[in-house]
Amino acid sequence: MLSVSEEVHVGCASRPAPNAVVLDEATSNLLSAPLPATSTMERAYVTLLTRESYLAGVLVLEQGLRAVGSKYPLVVMVTPALPPAARAVLAKRGIRAREVEGLYPEDGKHTLPAHDARFADTWTKLRVFELNEYKRVVLLDADMVVVKNMDDLFQIDLPADQIAAAHACACNPRKIPHYPADWIPANCAYTALQHPLDTPAIPTNGPRPYSLLNSGTVVLNPSRPLASSVYQFLLTTPRLSEFKFPDQDLLAAFFDGRWRSLPWYYNGLRTLRTIHKNAWRDEQVRCVHYILPQKPWDVGRPKSAKAAEGEEDPQLLERWWWTYYDEVMKELEEKDPTGRELVAKYVIE
Repeated sequence: MLSVSEEVHVGCASRPAPNAVVLDEATSNLLSAPLPATSTMERAYVTLLTRESYLAGVLVLEQGLRAVGSKYPLVVMVTPALPPAARAVLAKRGIRAREVEGLYPEDGKHTLPAHDARFADTWTKLRVFELNEYKRVVLLDADMVVVKNMDDLFQIDLPADQIAAAHACACNPRKIPHYPADWIPANCAYTALQHPLDTPAIPTNGPRPYSLLNSGTVVLNPSRPLASSVYQFLLTTPRLSEFKFPDQDLLAAFFDGRWRSLPWYYNGLRTLRTIHKNAWRDEQVRCVHYILPQKPWDVGRPKSAKAAEGEEDPQLLERWWWTYYDEVMKELEEKDPTGRELVAKYVIE
């Protein structure tokens, strides 16, 4: 059975805490809980924060949404494991924290290689389906930066039992050995694009990787029945051990034939800029996704000088992230010096 506890970790030897509850009971309790009285908006961007080291990412994500004039707030799902100090930073920035329980497979049912240990908490992103105080949600990863308004995602036609997302890039440019064998450029949905405004490939037409999504940006309509179905799928699917990327492989499998492909620029994987030059345009991207382990806050500021006008800047995407970060830190210095210290603790300058 599936356990729900902040002390359980995918692929770790630790066992569920003694007071952990099995999924069926947890689902019943969570989905029958009263809605938060403070929820008045029908639409929201949502992200997940489970550890302090991603706090800078969340604040930069929210700063970008404000900078582009989004009409909708960023709501941060937080688990019991997130320390009070990080919650205080969110509160002082006026960012709503939405409490959720950690969601993990039963110990031994799914194992992540050391290279992908950062994905251990991403199963909890699936809790977004129970946020039915909202009619429409756009789920975003915390390692993203919004550079153009994308509120139109709240208006797209999307049946209640479907989601919308951009494709996964199946090129595997770093030749990571445990990635699927069919992850080669010829099978990547982005290889088929010759222009940045081309219609995205249809998930059901093409090689198997065409059916795979990247869960950095997911548009959905939360509901308790849908949340229950997703959790039951996590409990019962015999394919669980095959999932290389926890939440996104599960979403692709559960919504097989029922997910709508979004244009790449709503989830601009940073590798697309060099791998799929025909499809990428700096002026078209709305949201940059800093995939792979080295996040901007892990590697420090760009060392090279800005490119001359008319020349391509190889570190442009990183500069975008740091521009927003500097804005956040300036505001924290004035209004929350203690919070600024906490954020800076996990950022390499």
